[in-house]
Amino acid sequence: MTKYLQNFPASRLRRNRQSQWIRNLVSENSLSVNDLIWPVFICDGNNIKEEIASMPGVFKYSIDRLNEVIDQALDNKINLIALFPNTPNDKKDKNGSEALNEDNLVCKALRKIKNQTLDLGIMCDVALDPYTSHGHDGLLSDTNQILNDESNEVLVKQSLLLVDHKADIIAPSDMMDGRIGLIRKALENSNFKDTLLLSYAAKYASSFYGPFRDAVGSGNNLKSDKKTYQMDYANSDEALRETALDISEGADIIMVKPGISYLDIIQRLKKEFNFPTFAYQVSGEYAMVKAAGANGWIDEEKIIFEQLTSFKRAGADAILTYFALDVAKKINLFS
Repeated sequence: MTKYLQNFPASRLRRNRQSQWIRNLVSENSLSVNDLIWPVFICDGNNIKEEIASMPGVFKYSIDRLNEVIDQALDNKINLIALFPNTPNDKKDKNGSEALNEDNLVCKALRKIKNQTLDLGIMCDVALDPYTSHGHDGLLSDTNQILNDESNEVLVKQSLLLVDHKADIIAPSDMMDGRIGLIRKALENSNFKDTLLLSYAAKYASSFYGPFRDAVGSGNNLKSDKKTYQMDYANSDEALRETALDISEGADIIMVKPGISYLDIIQRLKKEFNFPTFAYQVSGEYAMVKAAGANGWIDEEKIIFEQLTSFKRAGADAILTYFALDVAKKINLFS
């Protein structure tokens, strides 16, 4: 590229930065409501809208309060929400049996939302950690080892249950080997061939997940880490291998999680595969911005837009972010 540049003073790169109108015209990336996915936590009970202590401004909703979520999403032109359940402890067991209960929180929420509107997309995670008494994403052996193949059998059943309740996107976030191919095969064989399958293809064993685990109630149950199935944050080439496998097995979309510390991974995957790529700005990233903003250490709104735009710059096609609703409101205000 440098061979096309003229030398100073013929070339003054600051010319295109001198006014807002020219900066707008030459901007390489922009953020729109179409880039935003809103994660929503759901809980048992009635008439509940409860703020999550470690995620200020984020709430858990009981099923009867989901009308508020639906209305706000539609009013602010958000295309897709992602549901995450806070399963009561008395409904958890070592096998995550509640994941296969057609009256679990997610299934109830799907029925509620789809009975009210078909204009809002719904994404549902496929994993067992909201349902297991040990807090892991899969089944455990008697020696506390993750059972990959046995876990996949349950994940396939969970996927079919969610799709049967009209989930638009199912999103395996468990990181078991081979689960994408098995789920895709089951969908095809069950006449759900048009269901979108989003793979958390590059999900890292990260310390950024703490507030999320508070929100779904798995944090206190988890007594060990997830490093035997989630990726090592030191690795980049491994993300290429994971993603290549998931695409070959039938994924329609890939996800990178966490987000802001993994922009290099987003960029590598987008460049290598040119495939629909989403990013997850996770709970710890959200909480840090909120804490710094509350203390006056940063300009919260400016930081939010800077971070979300950085995901776009790296190559993300959409961003799952807890700031989705607030950002959508601000974008719509000026559009």
